[in-house]
Amino acid sequence: MVSPHRSLYVIQHTDSEHLGHLEDHLEGRNIRFTYMRPHATGGTLPATVSYTDGVILLGGGPWGSAGGRDVPTLDQEIALVRDCMLRGTPVVGLGLGAQILTLASGGRVESCPTRFEIIDARRTTAQALNGFMPETFPVVVYMRDWPVPAPHAEVLATDPGGRALVFQPAPNCLAFAGHPGTKAGIAEDLIMEFEEGADDPRQALDDLRRRQPEIEDALVSIMTGLVQVAGWMDRA
Repeated sequence: MVSPHRSLYVIQHTDSEHLGHLEDHLEGRNIRFTYMRPHATGGTLPATVSYTDGVILLGGGPWGSAGGRDVPTLDQEIALVRDCMLRGTPVVGLGLGAQILTLASGGRVESCPTRFEIIDARRTTAQALNGFMPETFPVVVYMRDWPVPAPHAEVLATDPGGRALVFQPAPNCLAFAGHPGTKAGIAEDLIMEFEEGADDPRQALDDLRRRQPEIEDALVSIMTGLVQVAGWMDRA
């Protein structure tokens, strides 16, 4: 009997960061998700991806992957993502999750200090996310280090300086340098959770509060394209 819904693993790296506004969009499409917290469970990760329809890797605040302050489960998560890709299981990486997806797919990560900023992204092609990516949209980045996709990855959106912000390292895998559904409360909690953080985050936090409606509006189209690219729509 075919299950009437999709079911995802969502891997957290901090107590503060969660799916945010993505939760409503997934639940509205009857896509279920289970949070996994390896940072609080001794590094426990899924033993197999055979029983899930996809994996979402969340951000990590000041945790990175370029050697300065690597998330403790980095090697295990890279192995997990490679297993997903071999099996054809969709993976979506946000922030630190995008770095892990990048390393697993042959890209690299540049060492950078923790940053908290809102970047205006511009899509590279009208066909991005099956045509549903907005032409311009805000990307909230609270992240240490920076993912650099492999040459074979398709870059879907860039920042004003030309860096990749959203890219597709495999047909059903997506990496977002920021969190497209973040809430001001997530950023506030990250600031309080860690002693190390971005320098003077007050301006970015004010900008995030001010631009929250714009972020939510852009997410409507982004999620429509995301679930199509990931193949999560045919049972929803």
